[in-house]
Amino acid sequence: MHRREFLSLPNLATSAGQVLGLVQEVSRQDQAHLDQELVWLRFSHAAMATTFELIVPYATPNALELAEAVFDVIDAVEAELSVYREDSLVSELNRRAPLEAVPLAEPFLTLLKTALRLHRETEGAFDCAIHRLIECWGFFRGPPRVPDMQARQFAFSHSGSRWVQLDEERRTVRFLRPHLALNFGSIGKGYALDRAAELIREHGTCALLQGGRSSVLAIGSPPGDPRGWLIAIRHPLVPDQVLAEIHLKDNALGTSATTYRHLEWQGKRLGHILDPRTGWPASGMWSASAIAPTAAEADALATAFFILGVEKTGLFCQTHPQYAAILLPANARTPLLADEHGITALPPVTTG
Repeated sequence: MHRREFLSLPNLATSAGQVLGLVQEVSRQDQAHLDQELVWLRFSHAAMATTFELIVPYATPNALELAEAVFDVIDAVEAELSVYREDSLVSELNRRAPLEAVPLAEPFLTLLKTALRLHRETEGAFDCAIHRLIECWGFFRGPPRVPDMQARQFAFSHSGSRWVQLDEERRTVRFLRPHLALNFGSIGKGYALDRAAELIREHGTCALLQGGRSSVLAIGSPPGDPRGWLIAIRHPLVPDQVLAEIHLKDNALGTSATTYRHLEWQGKRLGHILDPRTGWPASGMWSASAIAPTAAEADALATAFFILGVEKTGLFCQTHPQYAAILLPANARTPLLADEHGITALPPVTTG
């Protein structure tokens, strides 16, 4: 059920922050720049095993109807992409594509093209074709576990976008390896936000769309602040600590971390973010945030940056100036910014 809330900016700012969602719409530092009496409409909806939120100015015409349409789009995307539903588009594709070339319609074709492009550009760090590895490690239906060598080898040999044959001219896809299966868990929430944002842009209002604690898409700027929506990125292990604050305007931010989903093995903490190149959980990072033109790209690149680490993420951002990253390496005290200019340390955030 949709829930509508009327919140003033100060209340919105203090209530929206999450342990790992990185979203705090307005910083206390910036209250002086905004009308203290401005009121927002905030709608929330459960989907994709999380909570999606839409925030628009109070004066937005037909806001409730807009929110319902936005959440209908998100529900439709979940019905297409969920590997937990036997009747989803992805589940059907996973059954048919190892046997035959399957025709694809828009916008799913564009999603798959984006996923395969990011797989190539990140040298395999992002991969939407590792469902068998996710199953093997118990990160699909559980429980999380370290699989034996035989299970790991089987899952690894039946995973990887190198086995996905996309024929753009014929608009078909076929898997070149039996048992291969797609899983869009690392890009799906962002893709849903992008699809929903099309309706908001047609409506002509500014808005902030949030998918769970890790994905956010900013449309336009909030009234009174042309810089955009101020987003706070929180420490994944210290909920009260803000790592960085950035303004988003017509772009998106996604974050990957292993705060909640991990297991202990031989004295090591193994997270749920698997490195497709090795078949093992990635290590060396506490969190990685990506800033990108679309939410799908931000989600996918957050996963890739978590896997790539600081140096390779820095090189990626230097050669892809449309993207940036905020990284917190394991055991580091301060986050790093990676962009087209290189890697720099970010100053501490003051919240007084």
